[in-house]
Amino acid sequence: MLSASQWIAVLAIVAVGATMITAAVGYEMARRSDEKLWTEQRASLRNAMAEFRGLFGRSGSIDPGFVRMAEQNAGLKDLKFETNPASSQREMQPAIDAQGRIAGFFTWDRVHPMTETMNRLMPLIAGIAIVLVIFAGVALGMLRRAQRDLAASEAQAQRAADSDKLTGLPNHAKMLELLDLALAERAGPEITSFVLIEVDGLADVDAQCGNDELVAAVANALQQALPPSATVGRIGSDKFAVAITGADEVEPAIRAALDAMTRPDLTGTAVRVSAHAGFAQTPRHATTRGELTRRAELALRAAAEKGPGAIVGFDMSFDVASADHKFITRELPRALEANELELHYQPIVAANGGKMVGVEALLRWTHPVRGPIGPAVFIPVAEQMGFMEVLGAFVLRRALMEAKRWPDLYVAVNLSPLQVRDASIVDLVRAALRESGVAPERLVLEITEGVLIDNPEEMVQRIDDLHALGVSVALDDFGSGYSNLGYLQRFPLDKLKIDRSFVAGLGTSANGGVIIQAIVALGRALGLSVLVEGVETEQQRVLLRLAGCDEMQGYLFAKPAPARAIDRLLAQARQGRTPEALTA
Repeated sequence: MLSASQWIAVLAIVAVGATMITAAVGYEMARRSDEKLWTEQRASLRNAMAEFRGLFGRSGSIDPGFVRMAEQNAGLKDLKFETNPASSQREMQPAIDAQGRIAGFFTWDRVHPMTETMNRLMPLIAGIAIVLVIFAGVALGMLRRAQRDLAASEAQAQRAADSDKLTGLPNHAKMLELLDLALAERAGPEITSFVLIEVDGLADVDAQCGNDELVAAVANALQQALPPSATVGRIGSDKFAVAITGADEVEPAIRAALDAMTRPDLTGTAVRVSAHAGFAQTPRHATTRGELTRRAELALRAAAEKGPGAIVGFDMSFDVASADHKFITRELPRALEANELELHYQPIVAANGGKMVGVEALLRWTHPVRGPIGPAVFIPVAEQMGFMEVLGAFVLRRALMEAKRWPDLYVAVNLSPLQVRDASIVDLVRAALRESGVAPERLVLEITEGVLIDNPEEMVQRIDDLHALGVSVALDDFGSGYSNLGYLQRFPLDKLKIDRSFVAGLGTSANGGVIIQAIVALGRALGLSVLVEGVETEQQRVLLRLAGCDEMQGYLFAKPAPARAIDRLLAQARQGRTPEALTA
């Protein structure tokens, strides 16, 4: 396949060649035309001599009338009769007298009408050829310059597509490509280690050091501390990946990297972060890239459980590809088709008066053989299988369809991070509301803190798009993650759900109540309603009501139950009886 510049060169050569060939052919045709004219002139003169009886006079001289007639009829130029034309450079024709003897010769100047015309045209043809050559040269130059500019633009765009904007490190997709390359180039028994490093506290950066500055400093420290052969990438807002080939023992290098990333003088301020790391190695732990990255992620989770500074290598005990994992992988698609998954609902009550005001939809799976399988067990597997989109759509549609039986309650539905990051969630919510006929103001969508940090600009727009549908957005498990006050002001949220961990200490720790009071005050200042989950005792309920919480949820009021159980609770309330599962 020829390139554009090659095509222009070929076309220019063809055009010039065609011009020269046309000129050559035209010149040859002109020459032949002139020769044909000369032949015709000779034949015309011979015919004239044969027909003109008075060609020679008595004295042997030529008849002048014949000469004039021959010049006119044959188109001869300066026709003359000569008896001795040996030195003449003109065309000649012998003149035969009545006795058959050569009496002399007619001579004339040869004319070249067509050849002379071509000679006059040759400068024009040559000029055309030169113009074509110049045009081709200019076009080639411009095209090559455009190609260089395009190549530079494409290279810049490729670098932007492959790099993290803040640190310049390879992004998630590029890092996987580089890992594939490292695995492909690995020689025989060489070990390739894939390390995941998670940085804690990036979202809780003090005002004296911007988050971007800190991330850039952490990334630079990580690169400087690792061997030159290591490949480093940023694959998340607080997560880095490292690929190292050749080193069997990688823990010393990882330890040096963690120490460099978390040293106090990293940014010249008092800001300090912590980090933990998990790693897996091939061929020791995995043989494919997918298996290697998944097992490194499992090691990272184990390191997170151990706490800041922990470094954990993969162990087979971590592997969720166990019998249970394989069982869920095999059975979950079947359960979806068989409609084994169902929703249970946990009541949400008003803090003042204890009236049920809403329900939270919770996904449950009861296997026909193994019985109940908890969400904490099958949801991670569903995420790995790519089923969260299907499960999320199922929960949303089923919750709205069943909510039609409780017109006085709102229904809260949890959205997974994968759902929130996908812009199609807005279309899904719109379609589910239209299908169910439930008023948008009766739907509360709960999102987690982590998803807001990954791409703040996009998340602000996503929440605005959901608000445009008329639904509310709640921040789930507030206090269990970043709890950054800055994003509370930035994101257009409607409700805070205080994590159950703060409720457990009520009555036994003075700090628990103070923290909840502070969160409630914060919510009030930002115009957010506050819901507390995990309420299990009457003492907790009283203290939370005194703290100013708007709504509560927990086992004190009701455990999650099928929709028919919610029907019974509401029926009891309508009959004026205190529901057995609810307290005033």
